[in-house]
Amino acid sequence: MVQSGKPISLGPEEQDAEAGHPESREESDAETRLLDNGKTYDKEQEAGINLGERKHSFPKKAKPKKKKQKSEQDREMTAEINKLLNESPLEKNVTCGFWIFKGPFYQKFANQTAYVLLYGIVGCIFSMTYAYFNGTITTIEKRFKIPSKNTGIISVGNDISQTLVSAVLAYYAGKGHRPRWIGFGLLTIVLFCVLTTSPHFLYGPGEDALALTSEFGGMPDENATMEAIEEQRSKTLCRLNGGGAECEIGEGNFAPQLLLFVAQFISGIGGSLYYTLGVSYMDDNTKKSKTPALLSLSYFLRMLGPAIGYALASFCLRLYIAPQMHPVINNKDPRWLGAWWLGWLVMGGLLAFSGVFLSMFPKDLPRAVARRKVEEKRAREKEMLALKNSEKERLNADLDEKAVTVEGKASFHDMLKTFRRLITNKTYMCNTLSSIFYLVGYTPYWIFTPKYIEVQYRQSAATSSMVTGTVALAFSAVGVLLSGFIISRYKPRARYMAAWNVIVGFLTVAGILAYAFIGCPGNESSVIVNIHDSSLADNTTTCNSACSCDYVRYSPVCGENNMTYISACHAGCKSLHVNSEGKKIFYDCSCIPGNEGGNSTSQFRRLTSSDMSSDNSSLDMSSLTQLEDLANGQAMPGACPVNCWTQFVAFLAVMCCLKFVGATGRASNFLVSVRCVPEKDKTAAMGFGMTMCSMLAFIPSPIFFGWVVDRVCLVWGKTCTNKGNCWLYDPQSMRYTLNFTAAVFIAIGAIFDLGVWYYAKDLKIFDEEVKEVEMQIVQHEEEASNEKNTEI
Repeated sequence: MVQSGKPISLGPEEQDAEAGHPESREESDAETRLLDNGKTYDKEQEAGINLGERKHSFPKKAKPKKKKQKSEQDREMTAEINKLLNESPLEKNVTCGFWIFKGPFYQKFANQTAYVLLYGIVGCIFSMTYAYFNGTITTIEKRFKIPSKNTGIISVGNDISQTLVSAVLAYYAGKGHRPRWIGFGLLTIVLFCVLTTSPHFLYGPGEDALALTSEFGGMPDENATMEAIEEQRSKTLCRLNGGGAECEIGEGNFAPQLLLFVAQFISGIGGSLYYTLGVSYMDDNTKKSKTPALLSLSYFLRMLGPAIGYALASFCLRLYIAPQMHPVINNKDPRWLGAWWLGWLVMGGLLAFSGVFLSMFPKDLPRAVARRKVEEKRAREKEMLALKNSEKERLNADLDEKAVTVEGKASFHDMLKTFRRLITNKTYMCNTLSSIFYLVGYTPYWIFTPKYIEVQYRQSAATSSMVTGTVALAFSAVGVLLSGFIISRYKPRARYMAAWNVIVGFLTVAGILAYAFIGCPGNESSVIVNIHDSSLADNTTTCNSACSCDYVRYSPVCGENNMTYISACHAGCKSLHVNSEGKKIFYDCSCIPGNEGGNSTSQFRRLTSSDMSSDNSSLDMSSLTQLEDLANGQAMPGACPVNCWTQFVAFLAVMCCLKFVGATGRASNFLVSVRCVPEKDKTAAMGFGMTMCSMLAFIPSPIFFGWVVDRVCLVWGKTCTNKGNCWLYDPQSMRYTLNFTAAVFIAIGAIFDLGVWYYAKDLKIFDEEVKEVEMQIVQHEEEASNEKNTEI
C-alpha cells in the first residue's frame, strides 16, 4: 500500500483486507486524531541540542509544514501496519488459542478491545471474592467459633504470599507467555474459592444450626417454656442474689481456620500474577496514548466487583445455612446462620470459565507486533539518514545485535541485576515509598469505615454498608474514568501528572483533617459508662456493684433521663415488664434517677402501676405488690435516639469529594511508575512494588490500626479466659486518633510525591513525545543538508 514513500488510496481488495482487522480502521482514525491533538514540546532541549547554536535552524514558518508532514507520516505508518498485518504469515507468538481451540474464529478476538473488556470482567469477579469474604466473615466466625484475632490473621494470608512471591514471579513470568501465566493465576484463585467453601462440606452446618430446624426438633419462640424465658432474662437483668449471666466458653475447631488461611495464602499468588502481568501486557500491546483510557476502563470494571460481591453476600445470607431444611427462626434472629458457602461456588465457576478465555490470548497482540516492526524500521531509516554512508554498515550490525539481545533469558543473576536497577532508580523508589505511605494511611477507611459511621453518627449497619459500597464507589468510578480519558486526550507531561499527584495528596490530607472535626456532640455525651470494677482495692460501692454484670452482653437501653446505658443490668434494672403490644420496659433501675412528675423525654412513656395491672402480664406479677419499685428509674431497650443527620451528610459530602479526587490520581500514578523504568524491567518493577507494598503496608497496617482502634475502647466484653471484643468506643477519641494518624501517613506520602515530581522532569510518557524529538532531529538534518547543497 506504500509506493515511493507516499500513501496511495485503497482499492476494493485492500479495503476488504483492512476490514478483516477490527481495529485497523478504528485505530487509524484514533492514531491520527490523537497525534494531531498532541502537545508540542521543547524538543531540542529534550534531545540534548544546544539552543544557542542551533536555534536558527528551526524557523517559525516551518511549523505548518511539519504539522502537515506529521499527519501524512502518521497515515503512511498506519497503512504500513495494515499492509504488514495482511501480508505477513501468522506467527506462533501472535496466534490466539491453544490445543483444539485455534482458528480464524478465535483470531478475531486477538485485539486490545477484547483483552481490556475480558481483563476488566475477570478483575470484577476477582474483587467480588474479597467483598464477599468481608460480607460473610461474621457468619463464618459464628459457625466455626473463630475469634476475631484469628480472623485478622486469616485475612492477611494473601498479603503474606504476595510478599514472598510477587517480585520473583513477576520477573520470571514477565519473560514468558503472560496471558497463560495469568490463566494459571486465576486457577489458583479458583482453588481459593474451593478451599474456602470446603469447611461447610467437611463439617456441615453445625449442631447449633441444625437444632433450630424443624427436622431436628426445633421449636419457635412462642412455644418456648417459661424456664427458657427466665433463663434469657437472667442474662440481661440485675440479679442481687446471684445467678446472672455466666461466661461463655467457645473455642472452635482449628482445622477450618487452617483451611481458610491456606485458601487466602493461595489467592495471593493468583492476585499478584493477575495485577502485575495483566496491566503490563495491556501497556505493551497498546499505543501509549491509549493506555490511560484503557487502564481507567479496566479500573472501572474492577470497581463494580465489591458492590456485586456485597449484593451476592446479602442474597446468600438470607438463605439458611442448610437450604434444604426448614428453620424455626427468621433471618432477623441473631442465631440465624446464612448460606455463606454458596457464593464461593458461583464465583469459582465464573473465574474458571473466564480464566480459560483470558489464557487464550497470544503472547503479543498482532497489531502491536506490526506497529513495533514498522517503528523499528523507520527508526533505522532515520538514523541511517543522519549518518554518513561509511557508517551505515556498522549501524546495521549494531542494530541487529540490539534486536537479538533485547529479550534476554531469565536467570537468577539477571534478576538480582534487575532489582538492583530498580532500587537505584530514584523516581521509581520515591513513587513506591509514596504508594506505601498512602496505602497505610488509607487502611483504616478501607477496613473501619462502616464501624466508624456506626460509632460516630449512629447509623445502622445497612446504611453504613450502602454508603461505602455504592455512593463512594460511584464517585471513585467517575474520577477514574474522567482522569483516564483526559490524560489520553491531552497527553500531559510526566511532571504535570506528578504535580497533580502531589495536589491530590495534600487535598486528601485536608479532607481527612476535616473528618476529625465533623463529630456529633449529642452522640458523644449521651452514653454513661458505669462499670463496677471489683478488682480495685477500695471496692467502692456503686449503683450496680451487686448486680453481677461482668458477663452481660452489650445490649444498650435508654433511660428516662435520656442517657444510654450499656445494658439493663449496668443500669441496675431488676425487673422487666412486657405490655400487651409486646413492648419491653425495664423498671426498678437503681442507676437511673426516678421521675415521679412524668415523662422526662418526649420519646419515653413512663410505666405506671395501672399499666401493669391492665396488661395482666405474666412476667414479674409478684412485683405488683411493691409499688415503690415504680418510683425508681425506668428504661427501654435500645440506645437513646440522637440526631446526627446533619453531621453525617457533611461527612458523606467530604468522603465523596475525597473519593473522586483520589481516584483521579490512579492513572497518572501508574503511568509514572511504569515509564520511569526500562521497558524490559516493567513487569519486574510491578512485582517488586507489590512485594514492598505487601510487606510494609498491607500486612502491618491492619494490625497497627487495629491496635489504634482498640486503644479508644471504653467497654470490653469478658470471656471465661480473657478479654473479649469491644462493646463501646469513645467517639471523640476515635475521631481524633484515627484521622490524625492517617493524615500523617498520607502527608509523608505526598512529600515522596514531591520527590517523584522533581526526578520526573525528563521522563517521557507517550510515544508521541519520543517521535516529536526524532522528527525535530531529522528535520534539522534535512534542512542542514539542503543548505549545504544550496551553497555547493
